[in-house]
Amino acid sequence: MEWKEAPEGQEVAPDNTAPEAPEEEPQMTMEALLAEEGFALEFPRAGEIRKGVITSITDNGEVLVGIGAKSEGVIPHRDLERLSDEEREAIQVGNEIPVYVVSVDKDGTARLSYTRALEAEDWDKAEAMKESKEIFHGTIAGVNKGGLVVRFGRLRGFVPTSQVSRERRLSVGGTRPDKDLEAWKPLVGQPIAVRIIEVDRERRRLILSERAAARESREMLKEQLLDTLKVGDIRTGRVTSLTSFGAFVNIDGADGLVHLSEISWERVGKASDVLKVGQEVTVKVIEVDRERKRIGLSIRQLQEDPWKQKVKGLREGLLVRGVITRLEKFGAFARLENGLEGLIHISELSDQHVEHPREVVHEGDEVTLRIVRIDPERRRIGLSLKKVDSLAYADLDLRLALEEAESELFNLAEEEGEEAPAAAEESAASEGEAPAAEPPAAEAPSPEESEEEAPEAEADPASEA
Repeated sequence: MEWKEAPEGQEVAPDNTAPEAPEEEPQMTMEALLAEEGFALEFPRAGEIRKGVITSITDNGEVLVGIGAKSEGVIPHRDLERLSDEEREAIQVGNEIPVYVVSVDKDGTARLSYTRALEAEDWDKAEAMKESKEIFHGTIAGVNKGGLVVRFGRLRGFVPTSQVSRERRLSVGGTRPDKDLEAWKPLVGQPIAVRIIEVDRERRRLILSERAAARESREMLKEQLLDTLKVGDIRTGRVTSLTSFGAFVNIDGADGLVHLSEISWERVGKASDVLKVGQEVTVKVIEVDRERKRIGLSIRQLQEDPWKQKVKGLREGLLVRGVITRLEKFGAFARLENGLEGLIHISELSDQHVEHPREVVHEGDEVTLRIVRIDPERRRIGLSLKKVDSLAYADLDLRLALEEAESELFNLAEEEGEEAPAAAEESAASEGEAPAAEPPAAEAPSPEESEEEAPEAEADPASEA
């Protein structure tokens, strides 16, 4: 008990406060004690990857690896069975290898895996390539109903059918593996360039895309092609897709557009009516837009224009027969006998005011029309119904009628001239005699020649005798 001094005249009360108990120091682990003394050691923990040195290989095939902190781990023999021959060569005493710590026993012995360490390195590489968008070049290892299997180191990457490039799909006839797996099996062993689009270690998902890689490759090839391509060049390509406005054709790795109007000289309603995906075509380059990175192509410009051939027999003012094919607010279209189509403008239907062409003609009507305009550049023919009986064309109609009559008479005369010798031959053949060839007729002497020859004949002694 402790007594305290008090001022004079006052008692001092004893201090009954119990002394404070000393604080218990926390029990430290060996790792903490070593760290406090400056001898920190990194003990192995489950799930981490370390570099270790192979210290020995036992008779039963286990590999002992020193992993630091005076610790040694064991790689079981069955872990090594999954190694390739090249990977197995690294398992030699003294070599440094990466190891994955599977677990640590109470006595500090670590159970290790070399194959899982290699897989972890592959996962790290996959994540890095996904971030950098780097293209991976591999080989198709297998196919299934969902797509393609591609080996990425020790990992199995998967390319879904939706991520397979259209060029590769075309190579198997445009089928899907879930519909025709046999058609896809020849792809095994073929090289493939892909981009990594998903990495999930926990679910062990590695999703690849050939389309993304192909798109990037096409853009690169397109840049190179645009630098060398010129208007007028002729190339061979393959139809990759069909749209409502035309067809895309791949030439030298880059896509160009063949507009609907450039597929054929004839009117084309849908590109699929003329072309099909995968078809090989020859195209002409008609536009190169380097700023917008577009290539315009044409198929029809490599074909002879049938319009120019058919229009040769036509001229302005000529009367022709045609069938009304369709009606529009601005006029009616008519197909002529030679297959060409012309427009009867609404103002050329009648001398009277017409609100709509159906007031005068209907689809399917066969009518006589007059050609009032031929535009070769725009490939258009203007027709008129109201000018069929126009007096302005009376002289032309008369001249054309006379020309036609003369032509018919000439043809008739030629036919009769050919029939006469044929009839004579038939008559001789019926009498059993072959027609004899007539000897060449001697030319009759002219009067002048006769007069000159006469005196010579009189002076001839033979004639006097």
